Amino acid sequence: MNNFNFLSEWDSAPKPPVKVSSRGFRLAIEESMIGSYTRETLEAVLHEELRLPWPKKDYHPNDSNFSKRDVIKGYTSGWELPQLVALARRVVAELDVEEVLRADVIALLNEYDRGGGVGAPTKNLIFAANGPKPDLVIRDAVSNDIEIVRNGEFCLIYDQPVPADGLKFRQLIQWWRKREELPDSVLERDVGINLHQRLRASIGGNPVELCVFDAYASRYNGDNFDVPVLIPQVYLHFDPSTQLARRAAGQNGSPLARQRMDFLILFSDRHRVVIEVDGKQHYANGEIASPTLYSDMVAEDRRLKLTGYEVYRFGGAELMKPNAPQLLTEFFDQLSERML
Repeated sequence: MNNFNFLSEWDSAPKPPVKVSSRGFRLAIEESMIGSYTRETLEAVLHEELRLPWPKKDYHPNDSNFSKRDVIKGYTSGWELPQLVALARRVVAELDVEEVLRADVIALLNEYDRGGGVGAPTKNLIFAANGPKPDLVIRDAVSNDIEIVRNGEFCLIYDQPVPADGLKFRQLIQWWRKREELPDSVLERDVGINLHQRLRASIGGNPVELCVFDAYASRYNGDNFDVPVLIPQVYLHFDPSTQLARRAAGQNGSPLARQRMDFLILFSDRHRVVIEVDGKQHYANGEIASPTLYSDMVAEDRRLKLTGYEVYRFGGAELMKPNAPQLLTEFFDQLSERML
């Protein structure tokens, strides 16, 4: 235990520049806490107020050889940018830190937020429908509370706040265990397999969407559940009228295109990635190309992108090729590297 130090050369680190990076956020967080709390108080803040888990099995945070910076690094060891951003938001919102140090954290968060993403937090996550479209009503228009009054048994509703650092497969597993009332004796992996099967069932027999889903699911191998989950069949808009009812009323189609997204990944509560798989129905009526369908599709893409979503499209034909699993694996590797 002698001479143990996570990164001793950072002990006298300067205030971070306003530059979005894991290192910049780590420094800003460290300086805000180091300058605001005693060594004893800091440990209580991290453990009791922020409820951060201590990941080091061989060491304890109250070891006298640890500096304040060492303690913070111990609690946040291995954290990537989304987790550090989430902690920075908590520092600003929940902790009593020196105002000048708080300003450094806020400056970084403002710069991070200018980099894109959706401005509003996730409120309703309705997904994996494997039957008729749910019938929704607005229970409280002021609070944006919705309720499914019919066909709710065919879809899933994630009713927990989405963490600032995104929705991981492990968190969805924990939610699924509670929802299905699965006892603690059931292994986490078995709960995950059960959830995976339910999500996969929502895709039906669509071979190209299943190809995407299965390629991403390989990222969970080895119980690697702390990765953002790929959520299938997510409702983006809701139109209470059917296409048939609108045509009967003399209306042309739906005022809200693409009511349901093929796949959604929440890399953070703000950074959301939509993945669409385009079959012929997206750009043709039968065997005849439809400029109208295509223009509706790209118009909806523009709208989504302007609100902060990232949209990636795959053609159904390219996912029917033998190299499709490799193509998708490389895409998800590159996407994860860029987003995390």
